Amino acid sequence: MKEKIQEKIQLLEKNINQVIVGKPLCIQNALLTLLSNGHLLLKDVPGVGKTVLAKAIAKSIDGQFKRIQFTPDLLPTDITGVSIFNQKELSFEFKQGPVFTNILLADEINRATPRTQSSLLEAMEERQVTVDGITYPLPQLFFVIATQNPIEQQGTFPLPEAQLDRFLMCLSLGYPNLNEETTILEQQRQQHPLEKIQPIITTQEVVQAQQLCQQIHVDPSLKNYIVQIVRATREHKDVLLGASPRASLSLMRACQSKAFFQRKNYITPQMVKELAIPILCHRLILQPQSHIAGATAENIIEDILASTPVPIQ
Repeated sequence: MKEKIQEKIQLLEKNINQVIVGKPLCIQNALLTLLSNGHLLLKDVPGVGKTVLAKAIAKSIDGQFKRIQFTPDLLPTDITGVSIFNQKELSFEFKQGPVFTNILLADEINRATPRTQSSLLEAMEERQVTVDGITYPLPQLFFVIATQNPIEQQGTFPLPEAQLDRFLMCLSLGYPNLNEETTILEQQRQQHPLEKIQPIITTQEVVQAQQLCQQIHVDPSLKNYIVQIVRATREHKDVLLGASPRASLSLMRACQSKAFFQRKNYITPQMVKELAIPILCHRLILQPQSHIAGATAENIIEDILASTPVPIQ
C-alpha cells in the first residue's frame, strides 16, 4: 500500500506541474505541507499564480473545495456558519459555513479584519468549529491555503502572530524567467491548463499518506538538531520573537513528509536545512533596529544553520 500511495503522490506532483510552470520546488513544498497535515500561506505579488496553484492542488484531489474572498466587511459567521431559527420546528438550525470542506482557499486573507481572521484559528489548529457553545468537527482532511499580497497596504490588516504560527509553511512563487513566461503564454493561448487536469488522488488516500509520513523514523540526534535550530531563533540578538515549539514539530513533520516523498525510511540533516527557511522565517519577528539595519529572517536562519553543529549520521 505504501508504494501505491507514493506513486499517487508523484502523479499528484506531475499533475500540478502541468499547470504551474517552472516552480517545481514550490509545488513540492506545497505538497509536503499537505502531507504534514499542515496549512500553507502563499505570500507574493499579484498575478504570479498563487490562486492557480491552490486551485490546481484542489482539482487534483477528489474532495470538496471552497473559496472565500476575504474583504474588510467579511464577518466570522461568513466563514464558520450561523445558527438560524426554524419557525416550523421552533428551534435553531446550524447552517455550515465554507470552512466545512476538505480544501479551503482563503484568498487575500490579510484584507479581512483581525476579528474575522481569528475565526480560522480554532479550525486550523483543532480541526473543529465552535458556534453558540456547540462544537462541530471538520472533515478529517482539512487543508487551508491562504494567499496574501505583501506590497499592498491600503485596506489590509497584518496577520496576527498566532495565525502566522498555524501556517506550517510560507512560500513565494516569484516571477517566471523569460522562457517560463513565454511557455505560459503558449499554454494559455486557447485554454487554461487548469481546465484539463483531473483528480489524481482521493481524500482518503491523502489521509493514508499523512499517516504513513508520521511513521518515518526520526533519530534522537536529529530531533535534538531541530530543537537546537528553533531555540536559536529565540536567542538571536536580531529577533524579538522567535519560533515556538509548534515550529519544531512542523519542521520534524515536514522532514518526515520529505523522506516519504523521496521514498526513504528516515530523515537526514540535509532535509532539515532545506526546509528550515520556508517553515521558520514567517514565524520570526525581528527587532525594529535590526529590521531597519537590513536584517532579514532568511539571513538569520542561514546564520543559525551555519553555526549549529550537524549530527553525524
